Amino acid sequence: MKDEVCLEVWGDFACFTPPYSKVERLTYPVPTPSAVRGILSSIFSKPVEFYWQVIRIEVLNPIRYISFQRNEVKSTISMKSDPEKSILFIQSHVHEHAELGWILNCYTMFGELSRMTQFKDKCAKNADNINGGLFTYPSLMAADILLYQPDYVPVGEDQKQHCELTRDVAIRFNNIYGETFKVPEPYIPKVGARIMSLGVPTSKMSKSDPQGCVFVMDKPEDIARKFKRAVTDSDTEHCVHYDLQNKPGVSNLMSIYSSVTGKTFDEIEREFDGQGYGAFKPAVGEAVIEALRPIREEAERMIADKAYLKDVYTEGARRASYVASKTLRKVYKRVGLVEKPF
Repeated sequence: MKDEVCLEVWGDFACFTPPYSKVERLTYPVPTPSAVRGILSSIFSKPVEFYWQVIRIEVLNPIRYISFQRNEVKSTISMKSDPEKSILFIQSHVHEHAELGWILNCYTMFGELSRMTQFKDKCAKNADNINGGLFTYPSLMAADILLYQPDYVPVGEDQKQHCELTRDVAIRFNNIYGETFKVPEPYIPKVGARIMSLGVPTSKMSKSDPQGCVFVMDKPEDIARKFKRAVTDSDTEHCVHYDLQNKPGVSNLMSIYSSVTGKTFDEIEREFDGQGYGAFKPAVGEAVIEALRPIREEAERMIADKAYLKDVYTEGARRASYVASKTLRKVYKRVGLVEKPF
């Protein structure tokens, strides 16, 4: 059974902006659907029984705009994504990715794809599921990058090969058709570019090894336990010392500690001089817990607000598609495809 509810909202002033907006300068003429749902939910709070669907928004009085100045305090938002500055979207909602990925397949060589390290690793682990999608996935990753014409691509060390392939494909395409894509540079941090497993410090940290991997949404007690069990070595003197060749476990923990605290390896060695792993490993765990705490708490808040998430990824997809479509239209024109009429 469907029941309709009509609400009248009024006031001297109103500012209707996206719910995730922090510094929007211009109001919409009407409240956003998510704002209306929020008003309805605040009056009739029955989250299980009621699902609000906004059918119609009407303007009862002429809209008048005013301009005013306000003080803006520029704050540092630590470890948070601001959807107004960083466009967040679900890749499958932006069809330009799949379209450009298919076109770039035609300019990516078989030998290049077959040499991709991650492809070979996954084939070795999943020999019964080696499919075309896995083989050509690097072309789609190149499309993910080149659609937005970036100057730099922040990646870990293990993704450098994919970035190099993207550059090769972009250069090859540009040489054939003229300047179409920016040729991006990989941006790899000096510390923490390759985090290794806590259990097997010679292997990359991976979700396939949950006990050796720290997840963003892990509980603090689970993170602490994982670091206490982290593999180190049997040294009893000068334990905390960076030596990637002979002390991979300790070096990995030092890289993690440096990444979340900003301390240099020399500073870390001095901090734990004369102390054993019983002091060092819990300290690393605690530093990671505090670094991830605001991320986890904000993620939990967002996950609980489904309407907010939908608004963010819907608006993000619209904005991303606007940028991506410009690049795709240029590519279509270059290769001789007829531009879509819609």
